[in-house]
Amino acid sequence: MPLTNANDSTGYIGTGGIQYIQNKYMQMKREDLYLSKKQIKVDYQFQNLSDRDITENILFPLHKVQNYIEYDYADVTGLVDSFTVTSNGKKIKPQIHVRAFLPSTEAEYVEDGDFQADVTEELKSCDLNDKELMQPWTFENMDDEVKVNQKVANCTHPKVKQLLAIQDEDTVRWQSQIIYSWQQQFKANEMTKISHQYQPLVGGSLGLGEEVAKAHCVDQNIQKVVDRGDSYGVYSGLSYILKTGANWAKSIDSFNVTIERDDDELLSLCWDGEVKKVSKTQFKITEKNFKPKHDLNLIFIQRKNVK
Repeated sequence: MPLTNANDSTGYIGTGGIQYIQNKYMQMKREDLYLSKKQIKVDYQFQNLSDRDITENILFPLHKVQNYIEYDYADVTGLVDSFTVTSNGKKIKPQIHVRAFLPSTEAEYVEDGDFQADVTEELKSCDLNDKELMQPWTFENMDDEVKVNQKVANCTHPKVKQLLAIQDEDTVRWQSQIIYSWQQQFKANEMTKISHQYQPLVGGSLGLGEEVAKAHCVDQNIQKVVDRGDSYGVYSGLSYILKTGANWAKSIDSFNVTIERDDDELLSLCWDGEVKKVSKTQFKITEKNFKPKHDLNLIFIQRKNVK
């Protein structure tokens, strides 16, 4: 399954989790986004539309990672280690926040959407620290994983006990989310440039099923390649959250995406506008006065016998 990366937004981190705020004075004038399986790079240009300096708390939330799923195909530690931010060319060190979630529905199979109960403060009251709550992201060995999972299972907080009772398996399922934040000053009537880059999370599967194909707008030409056996049936998925970019004032004047694939791959995604192929491995999206309404979900489908 594809894993998700995110866009910048302003907001604050409350005890109930991450919250977004609308900022009517700050406009994202330009966004240049580069997406590949090896690297994501984003360059922003923000303009302060007011006549006074503004300081905002910028948030960059990462995907929730579940402790129970095998994430061997996704280098979650690599993302955390590679994340860098620069402001007007100067490297800054963001704060790292961690949130923990338990499933809040009774489901036969616990899926990502079921993890809606934020239990960060409750687990901390049971002596779990930030490093332990980050464990699904920073897994080092099985012994540490077992110890942390046992501490979650042994938590006596009433809310945690109630939510744990929903699960009927030996291993407790929970999720961890990392959120980067930093204080950013935007000078009055000036442009501020913010850049960040990191190694993305890439999911995948051995078979391109009908549901996945439909969700990523696989066209007839690509489907023919798959159907006649010219594909290994292996695909990689990459998702990027764009909707948080709609929290800024007005639309994005200039929105540009470059997508890089490998030589032996086909690319498929859903996009209302034009996706232009500019080289053997690169595709570009260019939009003006852009207001993000949907996220960007890509799949890279491996081919056979590429010439």
